[in-house]
Amino acid sequence: MPKPVYLMTLGIFVMVCSELLVSGLMPQMSRDLGASIPQIGYLVTAFALAMAIGGPPLTLAVLRLRTNNALLVLFIVFFIGNALAAMSTSYGTMVVGRLVTGAASGAFFGVALSTVAQITAPELRGRATSLALQGLMLGTALGLPLSTLIGGRFGWRVAFVAIAVLTVVIAVATLLALPRLTPDNSSGLRAELRVFRNPRLWFIMATSTLIIGATFAAFSYFVPILTDVTGFSEPVVPLLLLGYGAATVVGNIVVGRLAQSHTISVIVAGLLLNVAFLVGFAIFAEVPAAAIVGMIGIGLVGITLNPAMITRVQRAGNAGSLVNTTHSSFITFGVVIGSWIGGLGIGAFGVMAPLWVGAGLAVLALLAMIPAIVATARAPRKIAEVIARPVPQQICEEAATQ
Repeated sequence: MPKPVYLMTLGIFVMVCSELLVSGLMPQMSRDLGASIPQIGYLVTAFALAMAIGGPPLTLAVLRLRTNNALLVLFIVFFIGNALAAMSTSYGTMVVGRLVTGAASGAFFGVALSTVAQITAPELRGRATSLALQGLMLGTALGLPLSTLIGGRFGWRVAFVAIAVLTVVIAVATLLALPRLTPDNSSGLRAELRVFRNPRLWFIMATSTLIIGATFAAFSYFVPILTDVTGFSEPVVPLLLLGYGAATVVGNIVVGRLAQSHTISVIVAGLLLNVAFLVGFAIFAEVPAAAIVGMIGIGLVGITLNPAMITRVQRAGNAGSLVNTTHSSFITFGVVIGSWIGGLGIGAFGVMAPLWVGAGLAVLALLAMIPAIVATARAPRKIAEVIARPVPQQICEEAATQ
C-alpha cells in the first residue's frame, strides 16, 4: 500500500474532526460568541451544507492544477477557515470560517479519493479507498471526545488552533511523500463534465444518499434514545458511542476487502443487515443488551458501506476528482436529510421514530438496488452464453492454416 494513502487518511481525519468540533464545545462557544445553543448547532449544519454545495465548485477551481498543487491549495483554504474560526469574536465571523472549512473539506474528499486511485493498482483500489476512509471512521469516533477534552481544559479556541496546526503538519508531509502527479482530467474539462450526462450515475449517487440517510436518521438521535428509553446514564453514553465508532472501523476494513470484487453483494447485504438492526433496536430499545447489539450492528453495516458505494460510482463514472466530490455531496445530503427527517419523526411520533425512519430509508435504498441486483444476476448467464456460442467455420479454417 503506497504510503501517501495513509496521509490521505490523516487529511480526511482532521477534516472530520473539524466538522464535529463544534458539537463538543457548544456551551463555551455560546457564551463567548453571544449566541444561543441552537445557533451554535447551526454551525454544524453550515459546515455540512458547505461541503455538499461548495465542494464541487471548489473542485472545479483546482481541477486543472497538478494533483499535488490541488491538495496544497485545499489544505491552505482549510487552514485559513480554521484560523478564522479560532480568532472569531462574533457569530458572523464564525459562520464564514465554517463555510470556508466545509467547502475545502468537500473538495478535499474528492481530490483525496482521486489521488488514491491514481497511486494504487486497480486490484488494490478498494482496500486503498477503505484505508483512506478510515479517517472518516476515526474522525467520527474520536473527533467529538477529543474536542470536548481539549476545549474543556484549554478553551474552544485552542481546539481550532490544534486542528490548524495538525493541518500544516499533514500538508507538509503530503508534499514530501506524494510523487508528482498529473491532473486526472487530462482529457479536458468538457470530458470531465460529459460523464454527468449519464442518468445511471445520478441514480447511483442518489442511492448513496438513501444509504447514508438511513444510518444518520438513527445515529443523530442515539443519545436521547439511549438515555430516555433504554435508561443508560449520561456518563455511560460516550463509552457506548466509542463502541459504535470502533464498530465502524471494523466494518470499514471488512467492506474495503470486499468492495472491489463483490460491490453489489456487499451493499445489498449491508442494507439488509442494517434494516434488521434498526428494526431490532426499535422493538427492543428498552432492553439494554439488545439496544447495544442494535447500535453496534448499525455501526458495522451503516456508513461502512462507503468503500463499496465509491467503487460503484467510479465504475459508473470515473475515478476523477469531480465525480468523487459530487458523490461526497450526495453522501453529505444523506447526513442532512436523514437527521432532518429523523427530527421530524420525533416531533410527530416520539423519540423512537428515527429508528423506524432509518429502516424506511434503508428499504427505499434496497428497492433502488433492484436494477443492479438483476444486472449482477444476469452477468454470469451472459458470460456462459458467450462461451457456449459456436465459433464460425471460417475462423476455424483460418486458425488451422496459420
